[in-house]
Amino acid sequence: MSAKMRHGGFSLIEVMVAILILGVAIVGLTHGITTALASGKQSEFQTQAAMLAAGQIETLRADGQLVDGDETGDFGDDFPLFQWKQTIAPGGVEGLHEVTVTVENAKTGQSVYDLTTMLFEVPDETGSKKDKAARKGEAKSE
Repeated sequence: MSAKMRHGGFSLIEVMVAILILGVAIVGLTHGITTALASGKQSEFQTQAAMLAAGQIETLRADGQLVDGDETGDFGDDFPLFQWKQTIAPGGVEGLHEVTVTVENAKTGQSVYDLTTMLFEVPDETGSKKDKAARKGEAKSE
């Protein structure tokens, strides 16, 4: 009868192995949850940057006056984590411009999102922008 009682319970080694397996599972679960939360936050950051870049291009489109060159700025107090850089370059056809907006992390200056598109500015019936600028200069000098 003493032989049956001796094999009836758990040994200390079996309990320690079970606790070790449970500990590894809890650490893996915690790491997985932490990674998912960080990934979700990074995704939100990227989505905000994409929407801000698209908004900046729509602002340029609405203004209608595209001037080739580089500009920088920020998004004000509503989005203090972001700043933007835009480059407007000639597109090869009169009135066509290649516009690149880069949204950066305001703290690190690291690029978060780049958006490039082509915008077409309809030339006036009176002539090109260069002709208009020249005429304005002539009108001022007279």
